[in-house]
Amino acid sequence: MRISISGMMCAGCVATVEDALKAVPGVTDASVSFADHSASIAGDVEPDAVIQAVADAGYQAALMTGLDDGSEREAEQQREYRNLMKKSALAAAAGVPLMLAGWFGWLPELSQPGGRLVWLVIAVVVAAVMFLSGRQYYVGAWKNFKRHNANMDTLIALGTGAAWIYSILVVLFPNIVPSFSRHAYFEAAVLILAFINFGSALEIKVRGKTSQAIKRLIGLQPKTARVLRDGVETDVPVEEVGLDETIRVRPGEKIPVDGEVIDGEGVVDESMLTGEPVPAGKRQGDSVVAGTINQSGSFLFRSTRIGKDTTLARIVEMVRDAQSSKPPMQRLVDRIAAVFVPAVLIIAIITALIWFNFGPQPKFSFMLVTAMTVLVIACPCALGLATPISIMAGVGKAAELGALIRNGEAMQQAAKLDTIVFDKTGTLTEGKPSLGEIHLLPSAPDGDEKDLLTIAASLEAGSEHPLAAAIVQAAKDRGIEPKPVEDFETIPGHGVTAKIDAGQCALDGIAGRGYCPGGRNAGACREIRRHTHYPGGGRQGRGSARIVRRHPGRIRRHDQGAA
Repeated sequence: MRISISGMMCAGCVATVEDALKAVPGVTDASVSFADHSASIAGDVEPDAVIQAVADAGYQAALMTGLDDGSEREAEQQREYRNLMKKSALAAAAGVPLMLAGWFGWLPELSQPGGRLVWLVIAVVVAAVMFLSGRQYYVGAWKNFKRHNANMDTLIALGTGAAWIYSILVVLFPNIVPSFSRHAYFEAAVLILAFINFGSALEIKVRGKTSQAIKRLIGLQPKTARVLRDGVETDVPVEEVGLDETIRVRPGEKIPVDGEVIDGEGVVDESMLTGEPVPAGKRQGDSVVAGTINQSGSFLFRSTRIGKDTTLARIVEMVRDAQSSKPPMQRLVDRIAAVFVPAVLIIAIITALIWFNFGPQPKFSFMLVTAMTVLVIACPCALGLATPISIMAGVGKAAELGALIRNGEAMQQAAKLDTIVFDKTGTLTEGKPSLGEIHLLPSAPDGDEKDLLTIAASLEAGSEHPLAAAIVQAAKDRGIEPKPVEDFETIPGHGVTAKIDAGQCALDGIAGRGYCPGGRNAGACREIRRHTHYPGGGRQGRGSARIVRRHPGRIRRHDQGAA
């Protein structure tokens, strides 16, 4: 089970939420990721019990289901990002003028006539700004205090609250501190909130970027499917597709769910799954996978896996699990973060006492400034974010490139690798085909290689097949211009036929596979087939192209290899 968690402000919250989840009866393991504010729960437990446990700990949670659960969270993150930027701008608009006025001596002294009134107005304005731009921190600190916890909210509330309380006491009761300590720190309180809100907004931005790989994977699935119901084809949302339904896929469309072809033929680009740049021909009985693209042809297929059971959904879930997994380094960081805030509070108190007892005058000012500095700069966010953000970025980038990493521990161990052995002889490629070499039959005239490539490029110029692009590019690289063709015809899963210089030509396996189109080139194709054979009596190697050319009175066959 996966849930989305809101309200976590720092890495110290991770331990609090994990402890709350593990205390739920039936939960065998729980892992909380601060990087994407989610949790993975293992065990036999009801979602409501898990969500209630998170709520009792002072946070909010929602169950994550399906492929589209990231879209709503992304929209929420964007709203939160804009909200934090507005709060940061508000705090900066109040703090920067106050800071400049203090530097240039534009503000009156407390002892001057009307000076105290000016500072009281400033105190009220600053308090309003602190409430509007930092309310979430004070509310969070109070909730944690009631639960005997402490996190980043506690540090911010204490730091900014101490600055404001000290300043208002100086304004109202200036005689309680020496004259050289009578300084207000209102600008520090609001500027701290400006920087904290700005940093939180940047954190949300970073989290959004690390989830781009998931968004791209989810984007592979179309939103609708063309389902055949009661003899009528109807477009319905992909979520409404049921098992054993008949679905139509037309040229250029993405396959919505996993299934098995029951009628028709097509050429499907399965590179998102297999990494192979060459599309696979699909006919009756073949399986198709959600997210792959039907390049040509049209077919009907029966849905066999839908929703969370599709191959694409399982890939997305695997990537999510890997992104939220914790390597040994992250588990160590979480243990440190769990005691980080209490340790910072103790250090701040010790710092204040040291300055009060051993520091120079004005002791009160130095004591406040140093303690407040310790509280504010010791936020554990960077500590808690560094490792999970790195894992999310690494796993996500690998998924974009077609490599699925099962967990973060594998990534940590990969840093120690110095040798990698691939048991994939001949199949590690650049991801796109290119022309390797050309083979001519012994019966072909000498010096006919250029002529052969000219015919191949002319035939393939009108094709969208990846091998066609490789052949056309090879011809361009050698300065060969394709010739005009007539009666061009594409046979899905087989090849093309056309007339070049009044001669009939066929490329790829149309003739050799015993298949001929039923159109205007059928007669020429059958005649060519009678004169075509394969070396050794078998099928040629994958990734090769065969060209057969028929002129009046003579038929010639050429072989062309593409690697």
